[in-house]
Amino acid sequence: MSAITLRNVIKRYGAVEVVHGIDLDVEEGEFVVLLGPSGCGKTTTLRMVAGLEDVSDGDLSIGGARVNEVAPKDRGVAMVFQNYALYPHMTVRQNMEFSLKPLSLPADEVARRVDEVASTLGLAELLSRRPAQLSGGQRQRVAMGRAMVRTPDVFLFDEPLSNLDAKLRTQVRLEIAKLHNRLGTTVLYVTHDQVEAMTLADKIVIMRDGHIEQVGTPEQVYSQPNNTFVATFIGSPPMNMIPARVRQGRLEADGLLLSVPDRFKGVLAEDQAVTIGIRPNGLSLAKDVDHNTAPARVEVTEYLGNEALLDLRAGPHELIAEVPALGRPAPGAEVTVHFDPDALHLFDTASGDSLSL
Repeated sequence: MSAITLRNVIKRYGAVEVVHGIDLDVEEGEFVVLLGPSGCGKTTTLRMVAGLEDVSDGDLSIGGARVNEVAPKDRGVAMVFQNYALYPHMTVRQNMEFSLKPLSLPADEVARRVDEVASTLGLAELLSRRPAQLSGGQRQRVAMGRAMVRTPDVFLFDEPLSNLDAKLRTQVRLEIAKLHNRLGTTVLYVTHDQVEAMTLADKIVIMRDGHIEQVGTPEQVYSQPNNTFVATFIGSPPMNMIPARVRQGRLEADGLLLSVPDRFKGVLAEDQAVTIGIRPNGLSLAKDVDHNTAPARVEVTEYLGNEALLDLRAGPHELIAEVPALGRPAPGAEVTVHFDPDALHLFDTASGDSLSL
């Protein structure tokens, strides 16, 4: 039985539909990330699961029971907000206790839960402090602790790391991953940050304009994107995209001529308009010229430690290549760039859909 099920779920604000009939299954114990650009409907979807937004149409179930009309406090979920939502006049202990008030638990049970969660999150020494006396990372842990003391069936996270600096984001991200591994609770997590999604998720749900574009493991959405949107949204730097046509068994793109990989030969038609996709690590620098190379000029070099990113100009095409940093060419250098045939993706130009088999 799925922990969360959405069937043809729609959200409207007046006459404006912002979530368009989405279907999704979140399995028991899964860490599922809703990923997409701002305004794609991911937070609205999360808030419908939490009961903070009404479902306009369709069915939303938690633990096998339909909850469209069930109050938020009775859904067995706990939510961690982007802005922590801590009460500034309360101590850490009081903030964590406050979420238990609707349960009317005995005082000793409340204290036991708070102490246990505080110990798990490294907050035991901070229980008497107020939020203003805490760092951003500590406040986020308090917000997580306040959700945990309710022992919910499902944790909901709404961009919990967006207010933290880069170092703290990495630290708290690791804490969330460890916590999930330890507790095994179902998590539905919203972010626009693909690094968070790729490192935390068992399953990623990529959204755009209120639709789900692809659902899959991090490996699947990176290596087998359904369409050009997913291909360019996942990966940093994004996938290189080149408009081309099929001509006599070759891919022709304004002076660039590449062999059609064998796996595509049965699905392409002569003169078909396609978009070639290749990730930066699918490009390399070559000494010899062959059917899958092209001359290019290095515009910019970005040193990243072990690797370097090269901004290349190959005729009218601007490409990003990821190469070893040692021996990298300088800006202005003329090079030969090699396209790895096994790394090529092909998309239908009209629909944007993948043609990969």
